[in-house]
Amino acid sequence: MSKALDLWPDRKAIRQQEKTFTYREFGERVARLARALLAKGVVQGKAISIIAPNVHEFLEAYYACAALGAVLNPINFRLSAREAAFIINDSEAVLLLAHTDFKDTVAGALDDSPLIKGVVWMGQAKRPELEVPAFDYEGLLAAESPEMPPLPDLRSNDLAHLYYTSGTTGRPKGVMLTQGNVTFHALAAIAELKLADRDTWIHVAPLFHLADAWATFALTWVGGAHVLTPYFEPGLVLEAFDKEKITITNLIPTMLNLMVNHPKVGDYDYSSLRAILSGGAPIAPETVRRIVEAFGCDYIQTYGMTETSPYLTVSILKNHLKDLEPQKQLEIVSRTGRAFIGVELKVVRPDGSAIAADNQEVGEIIVKGPIVTPGYWNRPQATEEALRDGWLYTGDLAVIDREGYVNIVDRAKDMIVTGGENVYSTEVEYVLYEHPDVLECAVIGVPDETWGEAVKAVIVTRPDGKPDENEIIEFVKQRLARFKAPKSIDFVREIPKTGSGKLYKKALKDKYWQGKKRRIG
Repeated sequence: MSKALDLWPDRKAIRQQEKTFTYREFGERVARLARALLAKGVVQGKAISIIAPNVHEFLEAYYACAALGAVLNPINFRLSAREAAFIINDSEAVLLLAHTDFKDTVAGALDDSPLIKGVVWMGQAKRPELEVPAFDYEGLLAAESPEMPPLPDLRSNDLAHLYYTSGTTGRPKGVMLTQGNVTFHALAAIAELKLADRDTWIHVAPLFHLADAWATFALTWVGGAHVLTPYFEPGLVLEAFDKEKITITNLIPTMLNLMVNHPKVGDYDYSSLRAILSGGAPIAPETVRRIVEAFGCDYIQTYGMTETSPYLTVSILKNHLKDLEPQKQLEIVSRTGRAFIGVELKVVRPDGSAIAADNQEVGEIIVKGPIVTPGYWNRPQATEEALRDGWLYTGDLAVIDREGYVNIVDRAKDMIVTGGENVYSTEVEYVLYEHPDVLECAVIGVPDETWGEAVKAVIVTRPDGKPDENEIIEFVKQRLARFKAPKSIDFVREIPKTGSGKLYKKALKDKYWQGKKRRIG
C-alpha cells in the first residue's frame, strides 16, 4: 500500500455504491483499523476472522492485518453457524469482524467460540445481544490516529491468511498462505496481466474466496482502482461495467454464464474492458465464445487452488500463436492454460512419470513454486498427503499439448467409470452447453446395476426452452462417443452451488448414492 500512497494519494481508489475513498483516505482508514485491532490484542501472529460481503471494510481488514503481521481468516458467509464456529475455533481467532447481514449466523457461532474476545460490527441492521463485548466498526476507527502503527519485522514464511476449504469431503482444512506466497502471487499477477494504474477492477466474486481476493493486493500495488459490489446480481454487474468503466476482473463461470445470457447484456457499453478472466471451475468453450462476443475484449482462462494463492495457469496466448486464425486462438484461450510465472507444473501418470504432450493422454496435475502453501493449519497428515517431495498433488486430471498448455478434463473424484470406460464429466458438459435450451448443467455418475455407474445430466433450461430428454441425449450422441452420452436427464430449477458460486456436484451425487457403496468423492 505504501507505493500507492506515495504515487497516487489523490486517486479515487475505492468505490462502493455512494462511497468513494482516495488512496490517502483509504490508507488512513487502514491505519485507524490497525491501531484499533492492536488495542484489542490483535498482534503479530494472532488470527482474526471476518464474515462480510464485498464491502470496503473487507479490503481494509486485509491491509490492517498485513500491517500488524496478524493472520486474516475470511469465512464463507453462506456457512451455517455450526460450520462458522468450527472455523473460528480451529483458526484460534481472537476477534471477529462481522457484517450485520449475517448477525444470526454470528450469534449462533459465538455460542460455541470461547476464544473470541469481541465482535466488531459493520452494517446498519440491528445488532444482537452477545455474551462477548461488541464494538462499532466506524466508532473504533474514529477513536484512533490516522498514522500507521510501527510495522513488525515480517519474514517470507510468516503466516498471512487462513482460508478454509469448503469441507465437501470432510471437516474443512485451513489452508495456510504466507507473506511470501501472497507477495509473489501479487507481483506475478501484475506481470502476467500487465496490471497498471489505468486499471479499474470490480470485486464481484466473493472476497472470502481467492478467485477475487488476490486482486486486493495486486491492484493496489500498481495504483489501480477497486469497485465493490456486495453481492452478485448479473444485471447490476453489467451496468457497473459500463458506469464504472471497468477494465479487468475475474469471475466464476456460473456468474459469466448468467451474465452473457442476461436479457440486458446488449444494453451497455463495454468499451473500457480490456480483459475478462474466468477461474474457480472449468468453463465450456461455448460460454467463452459468448463472452468474447458480448464484451468484445480479451478472454483469459485461469486455473488455481486455494493452496496455490491461487493461480497456477493462465491461457494467455504466446506471441507466435497470435498469428493463428481467430477460431484457433479462441480454442487455445478456452483451455486451462500454460504455467503461471514462478510455477513449475507437470502432468503425471500414477507412477510419477510425465504423460505424453499429445493432448490425448490424461494425467494428474502436480505443481511446485513460491505460491504453494506450506500446508494445512494443525493438520500434518493432510499436509503430508497433499505435498509429496515438494510437489502439490492437485487431484485435477488433464491433458497437455506441445505448446505446454494444459486442459483439465475432470476432477479425479468426478470422473465417471461406466462399463469399464472413463467418462470425463466436463467433456459432456461442454457439449450440453452447445444445446440452445441448456442454461446450466452438471454431469455426474449415478449407481447402475449393469454398468456400475451411469452418466446423468442435471440441467437448468433457458426460460424459453422446451426440454426434451431424448432429443438432448441424441444431441450429445451425435457429438461424442455414445457411451459418454447421458443415460438420463433431470430437469431442475436450480443446481446447488458452493459458497463461491461453483457448481456443487457432491450435493447432487449424494442424492443418488445415499445408502449405496460408492467411490470416494
